[in-house]
Order: sequence, then structure tokens, then C-alpha cells
Amino acid sequence: MRTNSKHVDFKYRTLTVLIIASFALGGCATFSKDGGFSGVQENIQKHIKQDVAWPKTDSEKTQISERVNELLSKRLDVDQAVQIALLNNKGLQADFYNLGISESDLVQAGRLPNPRFGMLYVRENGNYKIEQMLTFNIFSLLTMPKMQEIERQRFMQAQKKTAFEVIKIANHTRIAYFNAVAATEQVRYSEQVKESAEASAELARRLLKAGNFNKLQQVREQSFYADAALDYANATNKQVSTYEALSRLLGVSVDQLNLEERLPDLPKSLTELQPFEKGAFEQRLDLQAIKLETDALAKQLGLTKATRFINVLEIGPARVLEGRRGDPYKKGVELSFELPIFDWGTARVARAESIYMQSVNRAAQVAINAQSEIREAYNTYRTNYDVTKHIRDEIVPLRKKILQENQLRYNGMLTSPFELFGDARAQVTSVKSYIESLREFWVADSTLQMTLIGNENMMEGN
Repeated sequence: MRTNSKHVDFKYRTLTVLIIASFALGGCATFSKDGGFSGVQENIQKHIKQDVAWPKTDSEKTQISERVNELLSKRLDVDQAVQIALLNNKGLQADFYNLGISESDLVQAGRLPNPRFGMLYVRENGNYKIEQMLTFNIFSLLTMPKMQEIERQRFMQAQKKTAFEVIKIANHTRIAYFNAVAATEQVRYSEQVKESAEASAELARRLLKAGNFNKLQQVREQSFYADAALDYANATNKQVSTYEALSRLLGVSVDQLNLEERLPDLPKSLTELQPFEKGAFEQRLDLQAIKLETDALAKQLGLTKATRFINVLEIGPARVLEGRRGDPYKKGVELSFELPIFDWGTARVARAESIYMQSVNRAAQVAINAQSEIREAYNTYRTNYDVTKHIRDEIVPLRKKILQENQLRYNGMLTSPFELFGDARAQVTSVKSYIESLREFWVADSTLQMTLIGNENMMEGN
């Protein structure tokens, strides 16, 4: 549609002001200094005490490498292992660039599309028809504030999700560390059992040869040794696997790992369940993220309703020459928009409403799940604590006492060496049970702490 009237100058002035204002708005959309990383750091500070960095320059990467090497030069405890993972895990570094992607969408939402220039040129027998048009998408100007707000909500959601990835890596590293240390302890005690069983089997073989032992007894001792050798082989294989898993998280080779020899002892007391449940809704990042997602969808629904009839609106100055080349141009305004004849936008609105209500109900389910997950994780944590404490305070001391008593009886020639070997194996086995139970407790502790922050599957689905 083309118009031409005595108010053209006024229209030009109005259009010029409108375009200048839109350029000013577009110029406000800029990138932040750190790509939103400070928001990630703010989120994780509430949950972990280690530093996290996003090195981009060569000098920053060199500093991180030096710090990692410094930590690796000493025996690592679990907190130091987590620190290395947060600085050196390349998968985590890749996740940080999700911030850059999201922030680019936010900046793009604040920038208007370029104006379009169109021209028609016709020449016939000295007569010309020339049309020149410069059009600008006014619809984008009208929707820009709403789109910026939607992308800002999504950027905040990306910060929550990235913070969760940091905490997830920290949790996985803690569990991998406990697994590796426990595996090393199990290898050590499995070797003791194997050596004891081997000595018992060798003695039985010699007694059988001397005619002082029957075949059944000798085969039984040989069977103990075979089982102990198999257990030692499996324990050694598990140690290799756990160390490799930890090395992947830390981003270093296995031969650089120098871990503590023993798992941390049980804490003297446990925190009750109520404080965990009370803080859940304040701390869980998945709940915060899905709330931001729902808010963004609500704004998007409002935008969909507002733009259901017109989604293309372009306006701009136009001038037309019809006649001889030296004749004056006729000036006017080019205005184009989409007519809602076939598509009234009802399908877009219905789709947006369905997506929004889906998010509302999903958020409600996440809140319900959060309470249940915390209670379940706490029950596992509490049970593992009680079981580990029972093994440490009751079973291991009893096995040790039995071994000591049989040692005295053996010294007095009141019992056979095979009974002594058997009691020694039972005592070591009880210690191995304690180590495994202690490992399960620390894994349960890490799982409980993670449950207070969010559900991994839920965050991955957002």
C-alpha cells in the first residue's frame, strides 16, 4: 500500500524519530564483561567452598595449570580432588560456553533487524518508472522489550543450570574419590587374606604329604586360597577402574594421583532431617530454574496473544518517478503488513498456553518430588551411618577379640594353626566390610547433599 499526501513531511519526521529511537534501543544490548559467570559463582558459593574458574586467555589457562600441578604435587584429600576437577575438567569448561550461547540470544533480542532497501527501475522510449523504498520492521521494535525480558529469564535459567553442572561435577568427584580410596584399602586387606589363605593351603599340602592331614581338609584349605586369590584379583581390577574414573573427572593421568590411604572417619553426630527439608526450597537449583522457565513462558504467552493478528509490520519512506528522467520524484510512505485472512493466530496461542500449563504442572511435580527425594536420601544416609557404626563398634572388635583369644590358645597348643588362619581371615573380612560400609556412608552423604541442590535428571531435561 502506498500513500502520498500533504502530510508527508510530518510522516518523514515521525519515521526518522522512530528509527533513531529504535537504533538507540538496539545499541543498549551489549555483552557483559564475564559472560554471566559471576551469576554462576554466586549460585555455587552457597553450596561448595572450592573455587571455580573459566579461563579464556592463554595467561589464565597457564595460571590454572600451575595451580593444578601444585595440588597434584601433594597427597590429595577429597576437597583438593574436587578443586582440581572444578579447575581442570574440560567437560565443565565446555558447559560454561552455554552462558555465551544464551547471552548471545539475549543480546540478539535487543537488536533490530537491518532496514531493507527495494528499488524498481523501468525505462521505455525515454520514459522512466523508478520506485525506491527503504522499509523498517516496526513490529520488531514493538516486541523488542518483551523479547528481551524473555531472553533475560532464559539467560538466568542458563546460569542456574551451569551452576548445577559445577556442583554435579563436584559431587561426582567426591563419590569417585571415596570409591578410589576404598578400593585401595580393599586391595590392601584382600592381599592379607590371600596371603593368610596361601600360608594355610601350603601348610595343609605339607601335612597331607606327611600323612598328618586328610584330603578333604587339604582341599578345603586350597579352596579358601582359590577364593581369596579371586577376590584379590577382582579388588585390584576395581581399584584400577575407580582410579580411572577419578582421573577422568580431574582431567589428569592416573599416575599423577596420590590419594589418602584411608577414608575419613564417621562424623561424631548427624544432622536431623528437619533442617534439610526446611532449606530444600530455598536451595534447590532445579526448582529455581523451572520457576524461571515458567516465568519466561508466561511472558511468551503474553507476547503470543499480543501478536496473534499481526506478526509482520514494515514501514519506510518511498519515492516514485514516473515520466521523464528529469521529472521530480513523488514522495510517500511504503507500509506493508500481513493480513489475518487464513491464519488468525489461534493455533499459536493455544500452543503457547499448552506449553505454559505443562511447565506449571511440571514445576508442581518437581516440588513434590523434592521433598520425597530428600526424605529418601536422608533415610539411606542415616541407615548407612548406623550400620557402619555398628560394624566399627561391635563386629570388628569382636572379631579382633576372637583372634587374640585363639592366638593365646594356639600359643598354648590348644588349637590348630588352621583355626588361627580362619580367625585371622574372618577378622580381616570384618574390616573389609567396615571399609565398604564406610564408603557407602560417604557416598550417601554426598548423595544427600546433592539432593538438597537438585535432581540431575530434572536439570538435564530443562
